Amino acid sequence: MARWAKWCAISCTHVPHQSERAIDRLLEEIKGRKLTHFVHLGDVIDADAASVHSDDSEGYTLYEEYCVAADMLRRIRGALPRDCELVLLDGNHDDNVQRPDPRRVPKGLRDLCNPRKMDGVANEFKLWKHVPYRHGIRGCYQLGAVIFAHGYSASANSDELESIQLAMACGGHAHRLIVRGHTHRPVPPTQCKRTGRVKLPWWYANVGYMAFESRPSYTNRFDVQQWGRACLMGECQLGRTGRMGKNSWKADLIHLD
Repeated sequence: MARWAKWCAISCTHVPHQSERAIDRLLEEIKGRKLTHFVHLGDVIDADAASVHSDDSEGYTLYEEYCVAADMLRRIRGALPRDCELVLLDGNHDDNVQRPDPRRVPKGLRDLCNPRKMDGVANEFKLWKHVPYRHGIRGCYQLGAVIFAHGYSASANSDELESIQLAMACGGHAHRLIVRGHTHRPVPPTQCKRTGRVKLPWWYANVGYMAFESRPSYTNRFDVQQWGRACLMGECQLGRTGRMGKNSWKADLIHLD
């Protein structure tokens, strides 16, 4: 008899700019669902202090951001079953703290900025399975036929193009769902296409974002008309991906605005 996982995915909380209203809505949604997996797709923190643009900083230290993030993760974990697997992917903002760029954090200090080694927050972050920000299979979390990744491009068709790339990088098996964040634009499960009439055997979805009730100044340069706060709830069959059919998963986008 096939085993199934029940999961929820969110992305882009951008602490300390998280939307408390969206977090509260999320907690209401996940309570009582008996989820087996919870996936945060990255950009947990905004990393203002590691920005290369001096006018981007809103005055928060990395430690302050990690403390608020640890409290947020603790609240989410408290609404989940005790045996739920917790997964935390790095996004580009999280990766900015560790990437080899002396304009952000000097090389000799990067290890001190690792939340899994930082006093006061390490205990919470260590409870979450860590997936680094890497393009391709190393930056993905796979659960049955579902592939979770933060995302790399924010162009209008990046969900579809990157989903095809990630599906191929993870074996090219048919009937897979690729779940992304990064763009802040929520998209329900949608089938990839080669042309307007030729469909491909993969689907993509985007969970939107969970931040910016009061937007930081650097977001003024972006078109935010399609941004939206949401999460993706789903179920998927566990086992060998290559043998799974088109009914091996199902997922629904839930708006949290």
